[in-house]
Amino acid sequence: MKLNWRVVVPLLVWLVLVLIPVPEGLQQHSWWYFATFAAVIVGVILEPIPAAAIGLIGVTFATAMRYVNANASQALSWALSGFSNSVVWLIFAAFVFSIGYSKTGLGRRIALWLVQKLGSNTLGLGYAITLADLVLAPGTPSNTARSAGTIYPVIRNIPALYGSEPGATARKIGSYIMWTAFAATCITSSMFITSLAPNAAALQFVKTATKLDVSWTQWFLGFLPIGVVLLILTPLLVYWLYPPEIKTSKEIPVWASQELAKMGKVTKQEWIMAALIVLAIFLWITGSNKDITLPYFGSQFIDATTVALVGIALMIVTRIVTWEDILGNRTAWNILVWFATLVTLADGLNRVGFIGWFAKLASAPLKGLDPILAMALLVALFFFIHYLFASLTAHTTAVLPVVLAVGVAIPGIPPLMFSLLCVYALGLMGVISPYATGPAPVYYGSGYIAPGDFWKLGLIFGIIFCAALLIIGIPYLSMVKL
Repeated sequence: MKLNWRVVVPLLVWLVLVLIPVPEGLQQHSWWYFATFAAVIVGVILEPIPAAAIGLIGVTFATAMRYVNANASQALSWALSGFSNSVVWLIFAAFVFSIGYSKTGLGRRIALWLVQKLGSNTLGLGYAITLADLVLAPGTPSNTARSAGTIYPVIRNIPALYGSEPGATARKIGSYIMWTAFAATCITSSMFITSLAPNAAALQFVKTATKLDVSWTQWFLGFLPIGVVLLILTPLLVYWLYPPEIKTSKEIPVWASQELAKMGKVTKQEWIMAALIVLAIFLWITGSNKDITLPYFGSQFIDATTVALVGIALMIVTRIVTWEDILGNRTAWNILVWFATLVTLADGLNRVGFIGWFAKLASAPLKGLDPILAMALLVALFFFIHYLFASLTAHTTAVLPVVLAVGVAIPGIPPLMFSLLCVYALGLMGVISPYATGPAPVYYGSGYIAPGDFWKLGLIFGIIFCAALLIIGIPYLSMVKL
């Protein structure tokens, strides 16, 4: 039987690290735990088997070896701790919301309506696509489901109206549409905690490293000026840097109108779904506001995860989704196990003392620099090292805890500002390569963007997005009190 190299490489990583002498300052069990963690991350990147299974195997092995806790029952409690983590359930709940978008047809209707209203010229079409993604983002934690699953099936019908097909005629209009849609979803992925699956998990790492709790409102307000600027500029920048040959698109609103006519009037289920999304966003904003006090509940009267669970309950009661729909959503359950195990594994790094040891080692060369400069360099490193990863989740789990620990260890770096800049980078960095985030392979494989163009545009927009994050984010977060 021929061994799969994707299986062999993670095992070799584990074996090599185990055989290396334990570095000074670490205990043996801490180093062996890191070897297990590193093997899991390499496995998640290569995916010889599903990533969730790799995480489960890693947690099980570390528990059986009692790396984190010598007591068997306490080791098991640690192994299962990720499944009681509220942010993990927030991610799961938001995936259920995306079922409602899809099943009711609300997501497709919103996208078509915006195309109908704004699609009379190519630049307006770019803004319509961007707005459609933005509207769907708060309730769709998978940018793959949002962009590749909802936006792409709508916009892929547009280029053919102008004889723009993959290949020689792609630049007529198809290339512009596809890159704008891809770049836009990377921006909206950083706009809300609930617009990208790793966002909520990232906040758990922030809490572990800095003891700070970041609310839904803090996240949104902190990224707002960065997001608004990028959402306004991106369709225009694509129009200048990767211009379409066709500047007007009068047929597109007609086509969108025809598609909307086929859908018929807004259904009762769509109205209910829209109301539930508005209610959830309202509660996410107000529920974590310390300035709002209610009788009996007091301040911060409802947690973000509780809001999502209430939303699911109401969706079931109103028959927007059925329990069978939820049970049948393999992606949601897979994500639940995946993130629960990865959050647990990252927590283990901190418990065995590895994070503190590495942070002290890595922060030493940066301590002589200006704190703001050191912070900017760390955020930029965190951003562009994503070229080495094919998964935002793997990048978040492997790199974020370490970068946070390094930054917190440098005197003068504001922990909240630094943490927010790092977590905001997660969605934005998805633009840099054809494998950087879930929707990337879909747009890369559409045939409308030449491979060389995809890499070139990824670098250009990666630099633009990172620069906007630092140039707008640092002064803004320095002035406001979140």
